[in-house]
Amino acid sequence: MKVVRTRLDMVKAIEVLRSFLTVLSLAVVVLAQSRPSDRTTIVSAAQKEAVEALNFRQGDRASLQHARSYFTAEGWKSFIEHMQGFLDKNGAPTFTSMFAATKEPVFFDEKNEVVHFRIPGTLTQIQGASKTTYRAALEVYAVRDLLVHGGNAIKIQHLEQIACAGASSACE
Repeated sequence: MKVVRTRLDMVKAIEVLRSFLTVLSLAVVVLAQSRPSDRTTIVSAAQKEAVEALNFRQGDRASLQHARSYFTAEGWKSFIEHMQGFLDKNGAPTFTSMFAATKEPVFFDEKNEVVHFRIPGTLTQIQGASKTTYRAALEVYAVRDLLVHGGNAIKIQHLEQIACAGASSACE
C-alpha cells in the first residue's frame, strides 16, 4: 500500500506542477501583452532614432555609424544599401544630411508587433557648396526588441525617406 500511495503522490505532484506551469505560461503572455502603451512608446523612441539616423555630416563616418544601434540587423542593412553610391571608400557619407520633424508622427498601423508611422518634416542635404532643402517625410517601421535591455530597446526595422513635391500629401 505504501508504494501505491507514493505513486499517487507523484501523480498528484505532477498534476500540480503542470497546473502551475500552465498558469505561469499564461502570466508571461499577459505580462508581455500589457506593456505600458507600447505603440506610443515605440513611436516616441523610434521617431527620435529615425531623425538622428538622418542627421550626419559629410566625411564623418562616425556621425552615420552611431545610428547603427537604432536598427535591427535587417533594417541597418537596408538603410546602408540605400546609401550606396553616397558613401566614400571608408563608409563615410559624401554629403551632410539634416532632417527636422515639422509635425507629430502620423500612425498608420501595427501588424505582428511592428508599428508603422510617418514623420513629416524638412530634409536639408549639403554637398560641398551645394545645399538643397525640401519637404520630406520618414516612413518608419519599428519594433520592440525583446532580446535587448529586458525588452525595452526599440529598433527600426525599416526607414525610408520620401521627398515631397508640390501639393503632395505624403508629407502632411
